[in-house]
Amino acid sequence: MTSKFQPRFSSDLPPPAKRWNGFPRYNFVGGHNDASEVPVDELIAAAGSVLAREGRTLAYYGLESGAQGYLPLRRLISAQLTDRAKMRVGEDDILLTSGSLQALDLVFEAFLEPGDTVIIEEACYGGTLSRLQRLGVTYIGIEVDQDGMKTGQLAEVLGELEAKGQNPKLIYTIPTVQNPTGTVMSEARRIELLALAGNYDLPVFEDDCYADLQWDGERPPSIRALEQRGADSGRVIYCGSFSKTVAPALRVGYLVADWPVLSRLLPLKTDAGSGALEQMVLAEYGAQRFDGHVADLSAVLKEKAELMAASLAEQFGTQVEFTAPRGGIFMWVTFPEEVDTTSLAAAALEEGVEINPGVEWSVDPGYGRRRARLCFGSATKQEISEGIARLADICHKHTGIPARSGNVER
Repeated sequence: MTSKFQPRFSSDLPPPAKRWNGFPRYNFVGGHNDASEVPVDELIAAAGSVLAREGRTLAYYGLESGAQGYLPLRRLISAQLTDRAKMRVGEDDILLTSGSLQALDLVFEAFLEPGDTVIIEEACYGGTLSRLQRLGVTYIGIEVDQDGMKTGQLAEVLGELEAKGQNPKLIYTIPTVQNPTGTVMSEARRIELLALAGNYDLPVFEDDCYADLQWDGERPPSIRALEQRGADSGRVIYCGSFSKTVAPALRVGYLVADWPVLSRLLPLKTDAGSGALEQMVLAEYGAQRFDGHVADLSAVLKEKAELMAASLAEQFGTQVEFTAPRGGIFMWVTFPEEVDTTSLAAAALEEGVEINPGVEWSVDPGYGRRRARLCFGSATKQEISEGIARLADICHKHTGIPARSGNVER
């Protein structure tokens, strides 16, 4: 139904939203996590404890902690980043936000204008792409392999832009458990990226929202931490979130930057402060429980990823390609040339299976056309097994792939 106000809407609005009618039977989209791993009892206890002690500070915007957010949570984040990301960060270097999406909005609004150029990864978070599109920004994608963004290609692109007299505004990267590919940038490439950013005098926006969910091996130092080893500091703006580690609906993220940058971001945060109760509860809960919770959640997610990989191999054989992610909640799958995943996603949704087509997560639509992002975070193990089998049946019915000789008809 068309609104009677249609002629009065702004001309540059995105397409209208569809009504939500519940999740499909097999839901492999979004950034949802395992419902059974949400620490409900511990959060209830934390809420009771902190409200009994400090509940009356809810009478004040900022909880008597100022515009940067609840001080105990900023102190917790400082301790976590020092331990986990090898980063020197004080409580005053942190700005709490309403999820990492608000962090993206603040940084992009502060730095970008229509016609600017940004360097990002070829396969990239869809929320980043949509924001850059709405800002009228040109973005250039750099290929990603198992060691992250290809810094050799980055050097070539920066050199080509310089030769044309063009100066990018910033480099945006998801180096640790990249979304959607699940890769982890090597320390060598992090150092190379920093050197290139220094040579071309570019800010680096490091989005590290999934870094705590790396399963195997020690988490590499953040790009911002590596920058702090040298003399040229303050170039890297860092972003993190509790959405993927504790609960997506809590909507608590954070930015880390030097004060000359934070002082320009704060006036843009005109929401009178992010959710205060969420900040209080997270600080109370996280001080004692966060590390153990992340370890337990990571073990569950790793098992689900292994199951999805086994299910894809069983149902599709060699007709799809994927690399097991090193953390996070997503599998990045490449189908044969004959498969257009946008069409496949539409057909699958009609039959109760939802997937993210690759064009929504790619700079180049041609690159994303035969790729798809599958989320294994929220689905049960049974749903993963059944859903991938169902997806294979749907894909075969519409494209002939996979060949059914090696699959059981369902």
